[in-house]
Amino acid sequence: MCGILAIIGKGKEVELVKTISKRMSHRGPDESDIYVTDKGHILSHERLSIIDLHSGRQPIQGTSSAYMVHNGEIYNHQELRETILKEHNFRTKSDSEVIVHLYEELGYDFVHLLDGDFAFVVVDGDDFIAGRDPLGVKPLYYGIDDRGRYFFASEMKTIADQCKTFSTFPPGHYYTPQTGFVKYYSPAYEDHTKADQELELALIRESLTEATRKRLMSDVPIGVLLSGGLDSSLTSAIAARLLEGIGKKLHSFSIGLDAEAPDAVAARKVAEFLGTEHHEVHFTIEQGIEVLEKLIWHLETYDVTSVRASTPMYFLSKAIADMGIKVVLSGEGSDEVFGGYLYFRNAPSVTDFQKECIERVQKLFTADLLRADKSTMAHGLEARVPFLDKDFLDVAMRIKAEEKLPKTYEGIEKYILRKAFDTPEQPYLPQEVLWRQKEQFSDGVGYSWIDTLIDYCASQVTDEQLQKAVDLFPYNTPTTKEAYYYRSIFHKFYPQESAAQTVRKWIPKWQANTDPSGRANAAHVQAATEIAKEEAI
Repeated sequence: MCGILAIIGKGKEVELVKTISKRMSHRGPDESDIYVTDKGHILSHERLSIIDLHSGRQPIQGTSSAYMVHNGEIYNHQELRETILKEHNFRTKSDSEVIVHLYEELGYDFVHLLDGDFAFVVVDGDDFIAGRDPLGVKPLYYGIDDRGRYFFASEMKTIADQCKTFSTFPPGHYYTPQTGFVKYYSPAYEDHTKADQELELALIRESLTEATRKRLMSDVPIGVLLSGGLDSSLTSAIAARLLEGIGKKLHSFSIGLDAEAPDAVAARKVAEFLGTEHHEVHFTIEQGIEVLEKLIWHLETYDVTSVRASTPMYFLSKAIADMGIKVVLSGEGSDEVFGGYLYFRNAPSVTDFQKECIERVQKLFTADLLRADKSTMAHGLEARVPFLDKDFLDVAMRIKAEEKLPKTYEGIEKYILRKAFDTPEQPYLPQEVLWRQKEQFSDGVGYSWIDTLIDYCASQVTDEQLQKAVDLFPYNTPTTKEAYYYRSIFHKFYPQESAAQTVRKWIPKWQANTDPSGRANAAHVQAATEIAKEEAI
């Protein structure tokens, strides 16, 4: 939705703040605003207009002395207006405004009441509170400069050269100078022993439908990212039904190296089945390699998986934004919730499987959510993720882990999700898509993308450089030439040690080959061989 910057403490020149805020103007190309409080604190906002297009500019002032900047969406804002905040006078129709009034009504103890994806800062005199949504769908960084001033920003590039130390703001927390960090989101499912709920397929279907319905909240057109895999296809199918019910047609978007890429073929089939207005985008490997520097500047990570998958998403997002669409639904989170990655088949026990699901959900903000936000917002496009809805997680994460194990259902990953939407009387998807095997997004755009990318990176890094990598990169030392190449680009833009420490490398467990490509898993190789045999017959 936007980019926010808050500096708590006196002495920062307004023109300098405008300059560093503009480093993330891609997040909010519609409007830019800045406000200096009577105490000298500064709030800056780069706006992407989605809700309340005409009066929702920020910072937003509360009833008295409090001011607020916010990035994201509050899906229950109308409910909050009509209940807890019914005595407050609202200046705008923006969903964001409820945050400042909740602070005025309840003090610090309100963040758990928000249902949405958000990062915000409220300043009231010399007091303030900053908060981030439960899973970290929206990015937020914080830091302190050499004069003790607090910085909060949507992207690291805004504050990296301003602070002596900085870090990623933890999801599910808020921060105040009186309390420090407070964890407000502590769901029952974080205890692996609480995965004790009986399987109810109808409840899975109903809760995911409601999660999708919430995320259709918008005053501008909405599309879907449709890879043709299970997760994006289900999101598209649900959204298409909901929009059809109010007389609207859904726009769907897919990307591949060419029309015959695995994802492109599957997405075309889904779009035809659903009757969406489908748009297919192609990119070349040469274009992908050419954009790597700009991409890593946007992503603020050197994680191999994130870079590989972000490249096609970056090109797709530009094409979507160029069409005037500002919001898309995306399928992130499903593989973590349901243990859908192919390496989950190798989990040594049910307990290990459930613990890995929980950990992967908790760490999504370091990988897939970071990729989904920054590769889309690089072009002023907002991605919304129904699979990470709080209410849906309360249902899906507490189902008995045995029901999620692929071996329970003859090796089929995410069986219960597929089965929940296998409704022959009113089918959501074609059978061959509903039961299609998992592909990593970076693989599905065309297998030659990853293969050529690895070869290109190898040509840019010498054996000697890789052998001495620990000297240049003592933290998170790269172990492959591809990882070294991405790290070198990252280091050029973000040389600070604090910057390197914000990155977590995603490495699959329980497989001998630790390359994050899904094709590296033996399950994918075996399935591909079986499919080839069937086709030969």
